[in-house]
Amino acid sequence: MTDLQLDDFKTDENAAMVLLVDDQAMIGEAVRRGLSNEENIDFHFCADPYQAVAHAVRIKPTVILQDLVMPGLDGLSLVREYRNHPATKDIPIIVLSTKEDPLIKSAAFAAGANDYLVKLPDNIELVARIRYHSRSYMTLLQRDAAYRALRVSQQQLLDTNLVLQRLMNSDGLTGLSNRRHFDEYMELEWRRSLREQSQLSLLMIDVDYFKTYNDTFGHLEGDEALRRVAAAIRDASARPSDLPARYGGEEFALVLPNTSQGGARLVAEKLRMTIEALKIPHISPTEGSSLTVSIGLSTVTPAAGSHCRELISAADKGLYLAKKNGRNQVGIG
Repeated sequence: MTDLQLDDFKTDENAAMVLLVDDQAMIGEAVRRGLSNEENIDFHFCADPYQAVAHAVRIKPTVILQDLVMPGLDGLSLVREYRNHPATKDIPIIVLSTKEDPLIKSAAFAAGANDYLVKLPDNIELVARIRYHSRSYMTLLQRDAAYRALRVSQQQLLDTNLVLQRLMNSDGLTGLSNRRHFDEYMELEWRRSLREQSQLSLLMIDVDYFKTYNDTFGHLEGDEALRRVAAAIRDASARPSDLPARYGGEEFALVLPNTSQGGARLVAEKLRMTIEALKIPHISPTEGSSLTVSIGLSTVTPAAGSHCRELISAADKGLYLAKKNGRNQVGIG
């Protein structure tokens, strides 16, 4: 059924598209005549039971009238074929039998039929049952379409919320986590490390002589330098649990959960050398210098009653030592 046809059905709850599968042409003609004066009922006939499923897939009926006795193919087997095909599994099936037999009726319902009529049924009853099952099927389609639209809407809302969350957690210039997210993550990892009694390391990273860099090359070049430093810090975050963040101005932080002091020292030294190797031109400390960073490092296993501020303070002390001892080095606090 095309989208246009579906729209037509939505505007008329009594509309139906009927597919009759019967090897006897005279039965097909009799049903056609009985339905010909009924408004908004489209009729299709298939005399070859081996083509019935393909025919149903193509025309998308809202009701299938299925003969139970046909040469070469059991009608109940065909009912099961409809139910096993994804395009026809929910289409209402009214089986047509030559007699009112409780055993046959039971077998038909067990195979997946929705209704049972002895052919040829009274036309008024046939039309009533066709419209009833068609309405039920169209309601099912519309409900499923509504559910799909709702799921799409929910997914879009989720995607939007994730984007907003990332924007809320990200620094606009560098794309790293911002200070607010850093503070939240530090609290989270501190509690986890306290619970598991694992080591938690923190690197505080500061760009050396950055005020001089801004004054000499301008703020646009300064922003670009910070972006390149941030990219190096991001690349140094080898694990999903590592969190690189912009702490403020030209200062950055790198949270390293489950990391010993030795492991954090290796990360810090590699990061320091990586940034130095960028060869970003600078005039400080001397003409012809390159941009460098100083790094403060601290590692703790949290104790009861302690706070993550202690780790930050210790890393700050390490950074102070690195600056005091000549910059472009790692200090341990």
